[in-house]
Amino acid sequence: SFPNRYRMKFSTSIALLVWACSTSIEAFTSPSIHHRTAQPTTTTTPLKATADTLPEITLFNSKSRNKEPLRPLEPGKISIYTCGPTVYDFAHVGNFRAFLTYDLLKRVLMYFGYDVTHICNLTDVDDKIINRANEQGIDNVLDLTTKYEELFMNDLQALNIIPAEKYPRATEHIPEMMEMILKLEENGLAYESKDGSWWFATDKKEGYGEQLVNLNWDEMETTERGESDLKRTPQDFCLWKAFKPGIDRDDAAWESDRIKKGRPGWHLECSAMSKKYLGDTIDIHGGGVDLKFPHHENEIAQSEGASGEPFCNCWVHNGFVNIDNEKMSKSLGNFLTLRTACAAPADVRAYRYLVMSSLYRNSLNFTPQAMDAAKSALKRIDKVRNQISEALGEEKNVDAGDSALATEQVPKALANFDAALKDDMSMPRASAALFGLVKETEKEFKRVAKDDSVPLDKAGLKSVWDALNQMDKIFGIFYQVPMTEEEAAQEAAAEDTTVPEEVMELVVQRTEAKDGKDWDLADSLRSRILELGFNVKDVKGGEPEVTPI
Repeated sequence: SFPNRYRMKFSTSIALLVWACSTSIEAFTSPSIHHRTAQPTTTTTPLKATADTLPEITLFNSKSRNKEPLRPLEPGKISIYTCGPTVYDFAHVGNFRAFLTYDLLKRVLMYFGYDVTHICNLTDVDDKIINRANEQGIDNVLDLTTKYEELFMNDLQALNIIPAEKYPRATEHIPEMMEMILKLEENGLAYESKDGSWWFATDKKEGYGEQLVNLNWDEMETTERGESDLKRTPQDFCLWKAFKPGIDRDDAAWESDRIKKGRPGWHLECSAMSKKYLGDTIDIHGGGVDLKFPHHENEIAQSEGASGEPFCNCWVHNGFVNIDNEKMSKSLGNFLTLRTACAAPADVRAYRYLVMSSLYRNSLNFTPQAMDAAKSALKRIDKVRNQISEALGEEKNVDAGDSALATEQVPKALANFDAALKDDMSMPRASAALFGLVKETEKEFKRVAKDDSVPLDKAGLKSVWDALNQMDKIFGIFYQVPMTEEEAAQEAAAEDTTVPEEVMELVVQRTEAKDGKDWDLADSLRSRILELGFNVKDVKGGEPEVTPI
């Protein structure tokens, strides 16, 4: 089991905006990784490449079911749309595998010189959100969604994930969704039912259910339980849900001249926001493998049905995170939030490394043993980096000379690393390249330890140092996990030994009460001092000691 680390208060939107905007594309190079107050690191492009010289990268395209060379719509530029969280609760460890996969993809593209534009949506209106707000008696749905949106952003920061350019909210794009519904109606692909809901006519869209999956139409059930009587065919899916008094809420409902009061269906927001920020056709769409159907199939139908253009050229899906060989999910009740699973900074970094060193398309078993192995790997890497830092000191410019480590082994490791990245982000191979250098460095220190008259290969060590930092532009593990707000407050309180004037006045009154043998008053004053967060200890022959609890 994993202890609870976080009871985090959510930070302000302004602070998150500052973090997202100020996160630079620059590698972290400090040799020390043992403190917890620094901001997360991000990556830089290692090559000065032009659109004509960018290397070819292959990705597994879920649509073609094959690895394919990435062909940008615009040379040197990549547009990415990824599915974000539904902000009614904490995201769980399985969710964060998807967000770490997006981070890996973006880092790889930027590493090789691509200009990446990334949009990740925030679902802030749906059944789960409304139900949770009703259960908790929340007056304004926005209070619920804003809280969990900010907690989600804090988790991204803890995991050192490069922020997307935008995190658009569904509720801020209702006009775009309404416009798309009417465009689909114009194209004969959407219709309104008698209650005011709108539906996508799946039988009118050629290829529906055959893009990312192979549906058996004869075995398909209705996609909207209990509402099949409103639809022309059971497979049609909802674009707009009509308002239901007693169930829906006025603070999560909209209407227009053509569309009756209600709220959007889940699938529509991604099509509308992708179009708004990235255009009719995008380079890459990412998400968990469980989103292939119905969500991503429905996105394709909506987007292509409205625009008449191909929606996405490459679909990248990550595998599940499993617990006891079963998919982690809230519906199964076997999920762990990041805050539950990662009790310490070492756990947070270990989870990042666990995910980043795996093959993104395969399932990943989340176990204490897997986390322990990841922590052990990080300790080994950290030890080598600290040894190199201490050995080099201020020597930053060291001639490679005849160092085999600098002239042969490091270039070979970097070549293998780059080749692994370009081959569908093969991170197990990339990890092998990194640990090859770790092993060679360990051998070098052992060699000198046996005979202190033998000089260290500082040129080789400097070369390894640079190579590890280069590789970390992908792994993103050389960073300091920021403190939670609760931890920062506790640290500040521990450092602040000032006793408030109110407390000192109570201490004086208590001393006077004791001198006057008014024990009841003295006890009452002690209780009040405790309520204010301070202990008072009597010292024989001296003044009482007052300390924070």
